[in-house]
Amino acid sequence: MQLGMVGLGRMGANLVRRLMRAGHACVVFDRDGAAIDALEHEGAAPASSLAELVLRLQAPRAVWVMLPHGAATEAAIAELAGHLAAGDVIIDGGNSHHHDDVRRARELAVRSIDYLDIGTSGGVWGLERGYCLMIGGPAACVQRLTPLFEALAPGVAAQPRTAARAGDASPVERGWLHCGPAGAGHFVKMIHNGIEYGMMQALAEGFDILRNAGKASLGEGHRYDFDVADIAEVWRRGSVVSSWLLDLTAQALAEDARLDGFTGAVDDSGEGRWTVQAAVDTAVSAPVLTAALYARFRSRQDHTFAEKLLSALRRQFGGHVERPTLKP
Repeated sequence: MQLGMVGLGRMGANLVRRLMRAGHACVVFDRDGAAIDALEHEGAAPASSLAELVLRLQAPRAVWVMLPHGAATEAAIAELAGHLAAGDVIIDGGNSHHHDDVRRARELAVRSIDYLDIGTSGGVWGLERGYCLMIGGPAACVQRLTPLFEALAPGVAAQPRTAARAGDASPVERGWLHCGPAGAGHFVKMIHNGIEYGMMQALAEGFDILRNAGKASLGEGHRYDFDVADIAEVWRRGSVVSSWLLDLTAQALAEDARLDGFTGAVDDSGEGRWTVQAAVDTAVSAPVLTAALYARFRSRQDHTFAEKLLSALRRQFGGHVERPTLKP
């Protein structure tokens, strides 16, 4: 198939690469000409503007926008809508709010342009591991673009099959799911990221306790000098807390056991806040996820080892770089 990609950052560029490896053709655009040149050398067709990108695509066109949520994404979608035609589709693969998806889908429907919101998880590792895709939008459009999702997703071999599942592998077993109508994909991804906050916070706090187990204030015979990197490594093998986040914890601590390369100022993408708001809106108790979000706010005032580990994990899975000048 053919796809236009707008935004060639950490995620967008690797989405293009994975699609091209599977034989799909990509037309690419970014405000950074060097990013376009790099992918052109790997086989992508370059575009110098959104208008040119649309011209280089065959109808029915599919354009994937992979930009930061907010003004950048809104502007790109609005401009694309002026160039596309009935039957085309715009995909927002970033971390937009699901309320924005519902509005955009309605606005584009007036022009008979389809809209998909796709929660995309996989970070900087997605090129090799594949991307978990959570999709919202019309079923017919999802069905038409299935070859793209199959190419991007990890595939059924990425994990052992769940014992209760039998027969042919479903899309969810291959790593992608049509979650429902407009906004459903980003809603599921929002909750995914909220859970991620809680899991990361649990790991960070646990390792902070381990690191401080040797404090002089503890009684003699009750002080322990743990190698936290080794503990992370042994927990990866057979323990009930084994996970990809624990794998990344082990990697971060193996590289820098004291985490001296991090300040501990932990940013938040916005989806943790939206998850907490969704809990409020639905009257669902979510103390762990809420506390994890608030811990990130507090981290911007003073920093513990736990927050350094959170920052290290964000770099490991998403390539996120600290912003040391963050203010409360």
